Amino acid sequence: MNTMNNNPFKGQRIEFHILQPFPVTCLNRDDVGAPKTASVGGSTRARVSSQCWKRQVRLEMHNLGVTLGIRSKESKTKNLSTYLAKACVALGADEEKAQACGEKIAAAFSNDTLFFFSESEANAYAQYAAEKEFDATKLNDKELAKLSKKTLDPAKDGLDIALFGRMVAQAAELNIEAAASFAHAISTHKVSNEVEFFTALDDLAEEPGSAHMGSLEFNSATYYRYVSLDLGQLSANLGGAQIADAVEAFTKALFLAVPSARQTTQSGASPWEFAKVFIRKGQRLQVPFETAVKAKDGGFLQPSIKALTDYLAKKEQQAGSLFGKEREFTFGGEDETFSIDTLVGEIRNFIEAKS
Repeated sequence: MNTMNNNPFKGQRIEFHILQPFPVTCLNRDDVGAPKTASVGGSTRARVSSQCWKRQVRLEMHNLGVTLGIRSKESKTKNLSTYLAKACVALGADEEKAQACGEKIAAAFSNDTLFFFSESEANAYAQYAAEKEFDATKLNDKELAKLSKKTLDPAKDGLDIALFGRMVAQAAELNIEAAASFAHAISTHKVSNEVEFFTALDDLAEEPGSAHMGSLEFNSATYYRYVSLDLGQLSANLGGAQIADAVEAFTKALFLAVPSARQTTQSGASPWEFAKVFIRKGQRLQVPFETAVKAKDGGFLQPSIKALTDYLAKKEQQAGSLFGKEREFTFGGEDETFSIDTLVGEIRNFIEAKS
């Protein structure tokens, strides 16, 4: 992708510090189906993994009409090669040759790992195979890699690739540095998982009693989410094009995204309650919440807001000129007219003025 030379956003990032309370939920499960946790500052906290929320943001961008890339791998199910084979069939290959070409192309990029690619790349691979008369033995890995690098345009057909990056171990020249960085969301306070015991009845049963018994773990928590978007890297990944549109889609998806685990039985539909958003240079700044907050003023939200804002203000003062703040926005503060649309508009204005 493009380098940082002549990049007007070099070293600049948008940092989102989000507080989001949830009632009874199991947003992200561990290997035994319990809500994920982590020990922070000597106390157990509720946790939602960065990968979980990142995927949900990606899916929300799709719902917003953004064209996304495709993540798949070549395994026993042959998902990747089958997808590529269909692209070859669309250009006239018979099923046998198409599958052979699909497997050859998949092997060039996916060695039992997920390959992140765009539909344009897949069509270009198929066109290349057609030029080789769909003879898999004539397909060259290096030529495929060059073709991929030439074809990919994340601004048009794979914004998620520009945002979240990709690593191709077998073709390092195709690697793209991620512009977005997600921390694991943690509760700002101590949390203990609880257990729900339940029974289910058989509508056709003639004898009284339950037909099924089980248990589910859950918790409730106010989560701190930290997300950093490197504008310089995003600009480089997009070739300087459509940066404002990309950031708008990302910010709206960040606002809408909620993990999908157990949403039909333990609905978690809580939006942002408070957020501090900075556009700044300098060292990234994440609030550790090393000391768990205690409930006050009816819950954990208000003491969490105070802990968050106090910490950020202290670090800004300590960093002085190195804090590098260019803009600061508060969502959920005293200005009740400040909406997500206002936030997106302010960020757009900044980006368009710099472009």
